[in-house]
Amino acid sequence: MQKKAILRISAFELINLRKIENNHLTYCSAMEHPYGYIKDNKVFLKGFLGKPDREIGEVKEDEPSTIAYFEDRFAQIQDKVEKLKKDIEENQNKGSFLMKLIHLRDSLYESDALGDFVPMIEELNGLEEYLNEIIQANRAKNLEIKKGLIQEAEALKDDTDWKETAQAFKDLKMRWIKTGPVEKELEEEIENQFQEAVQHFFENRRHFFEGMALQAEENIKVYESLVVQAREAHDLPDAKMAFEISKKIQKEWKSAGKVPAEKRQPLWDEFSKLNNRIFSKYKRTLNPGPQMHPREVMKKVETLTEEIKKLAGKDTSPELIARAKEIQQEWRKLPPRKPKDANLLARSFQFFSDIVFEKAFLDKLVHGKYADFDQKSEMEQNQIKTALLRDLLHRDQTEYETAQNNSDNFQVRSSDFEIMMKKKLFGLKRKVDVKNYVLKQLSQK
Repeated sequence: MQKKAILRISAFELINLRKIENNHLTYCSAMEHPYGYIKDNKVFLKGFLGKPDREIGEVKEDEPSTIAYFEDRFAQIQDKVEKLKKDIEENQNKGSFLMKLIHLRDSLYESDALGDFVPMIEELNGLEEYLNEIIQANRAKNLEIKKGLIQEAEALKDDTDWKETAQAFKDLKMRWIKTGPVEKELEEEIENQFQEAVQHFFENRRHFFEGMALQAEENIKVYESLVVQAREAHDLPDAKMAFEISKKIQKEWKSAGKVPAEKRQPLWDEFSKLNNRIFSKYKRTLNPGPQMHPREVMKKVETLTEEIKKLAGKDTSPELIARAKEIQQEWRKLPPRKPKDANLLARSFQFFSDIVFEKAFLDKLVHGKYADFDQKSEMEQNQIKTALLRDLLHRDQTEYETAQNNSDNFQVRSSDFEIMMKKKLFGLKRKVDVKNYVLKQLSQK
């Protein structure tokens, strides 16, 4: 059996091994790096650009891995710098990156990493100068643009085309906002110049409309006075005198000032109706027409109502329309004041007359829309008429409901207003009823 060799080390050799080990330990405790070093188990970055050496960390596992860690951190910082350079190169608004560049460069002095920071800092310094040049050029350009906007605002500030100029000023303000900054020492001055011109116009506009509102209140009083005069003239027994007053107050109405349409319209509705009645009354005095006994009038009313009712039940035609117009002419020849018993018949006459002419209008509408309407079957014709009439009915129904709601919600009321609204609602309701009647006729075919 072979014996194992025994390794024997002399005392001298042992001393030499320990000396080598001690030298290694000494090296590791003060490990050098081109841009830093390790001392007392701490990592230091060598000073640069006038900065002193700075502790940036400590050894965690071993010195080589620690050095590698801080070198990797430096590589990450290099990537950030390269990305910033790329962003500046690729973007048009380069000046917007200035503060980001400054923050990044300043952070390099405090970064916990091992590497050569000097070239990066010098590169960023150069890039800062480049951006400042761009910013200066842009601010000079922005100043010229804003001076131009100020000139435009000055030219418009006294304009009295309130609507168009107000829109022009809104456009100017939007262009001003979109224009970049100017030098800080000039910013307040040009901002004040622009805002003074804008405020000058809008102050003028405000004063104008305030004056208009006051004038409108005075003008409303004039319109109300003319309505009162129209009522008084309407009640005069002398038709000729009433007619002369009517002509006078109508001229005054035309020369009265402006008021909001929603306030003027109710007054106009009453004023125009009163004057129409005055004129009709005066016209009758010029041509009074034949005198008829109430019984004759009643008989004629019955005859004409019955005839127009028959026409309303037939299909429209040129001959039918012509006869309907003749019947209306005969009706107009009757005395304005009819027996009380004729009131219901008069409403029927009006209702069936409306039906005749509603059907004529519908017939004209479908022929205008469909060139081949007469070649279609009766069923197709009725379907087309029904669809169109339903659309017209919906419009009238909506108008009626709106007027009804407005009447219910109106705060200020008077007897004259009540009468006017009742007449308006009655007329709208009749239009709805007429169309429903025609729809019923179409459905029975």
